[in-house]
Amino acid sequence: MQAFLKGTSSQSIKPLKDKAAGSSGEKKPKALPWVEKYRPKSVDEVAYQEEVVAVLKKSLEGADLPNLLFYGPPGTGKTSTILAAARELYGPELFRQRVLELNASDERGIQVVREKVKRFSQLTAAGSRSDGKPCPPFKIIILDEADSMTNAAQAALRRTMEKEARTTRFCLICNYVSRIIEPLTSRCSKFRFKPLANAIQEERILEICKKENLNYSKQGIDELVRVSEGDLRKAITYLQCAARLNGDTEITESTILEIAGVVPPNVIDNLLQICHKGTFDKMQIEVKNMIDDGYAATQILNQLHDRIIEGHLSDKQKSVIAEKMAEVDKCLADGADEYLQLISLAAVIMQQATQNS
Repeated sequence: MQAFLKGTSSQSIKPLKDKAAGSSGEKKPKALPWVEKYRPKSVDEVAYQEEVVAVLKKSLEGADLPNLLFYGPPGTGKTSTILAAARELYGPELFRQRVLELNASDERGIQVVREKVKRFSQLTAAGSRSDGKPCPPFKIIILDEADSMTNAAQAALRRTMEKEARTTRFCLICNYVSRIIEPLTSRCSKFRFKPLANAIQEERILEICKKENLNYSKQGIDELVRVSEGDLRKAITYLQCAARLNGDTEITESTILEIAGVVPPNVIDNLLQICHKGTFDKMQIEVKNMIDDGYAATQILNQLHDRIIEGHLSDKQKSVIAEKMAEVDKCLADGADEYLQLISLAAVIMQQATQNS
């Protein structure tokens, strides 16, 4: 009986193993966000940042690499550039051993700098690449969003940068270089990443459209470039959202505006018209309607700013309104009520606009 059970159990297991082996053999391509899918794999693929690319190319050719500080607006390629350079320097096998990446989601207080960063920087970088290419004798520590590190943690980093200069290079990445303490900036070569030019952005977006077989209109791509404001990551994310929303239909200007949460120009025009010739009650109702329609106050503020600057008010009137906009922006960032802040801004616009009449 036992022999019979053993025989049947062994027979029943075999097909399962075969099935499992068959499923693992047919690997499906990973579903990645397009931002990751089209991230530059080499330094040559990085767009529009000539100075940084030139320095990194020299280091790839065998020159020494200084400590680096990359700063600039989001979505301009700061993290992608150093990751691409590190992959080229070390190859896929040594990359994980030689590169330590910490960003704002990781704990990066003074204790982490003293323990994790210091421990990693003290390791010696021995070994060579399996493909026979030269491998630099140092490791790279990437501190992404370094401007969110505390001053105490930044101060603790100073001595480590000096002491472990023989075996480790640091790359600090931030949006605001003014938030990095002076002793750190003086130890690094600083590179500013510029917002991408419209032509460069359009070229990359069209390249992705071609690879993904998307239907698009010229106006849709132009609008996508305009609303992303030099941020290629934002542009690619909006493009993927539009592709998923539309399916096989054409990506149009209205689709991009809807995804980006842009307030329709006629809504902004209507508010400004009421501010110029209407009453406070009408203006209050219009602002309430805009908030009820779900438009973000920061987006309304940005679009109002552009329209006021382009408008026909005097320089003095524009400066008064711009000052009020700065106050409203700060209050919104601190969590103030959107409706009240927009009412106060619209009241100042009305006060300045009615001085002409």
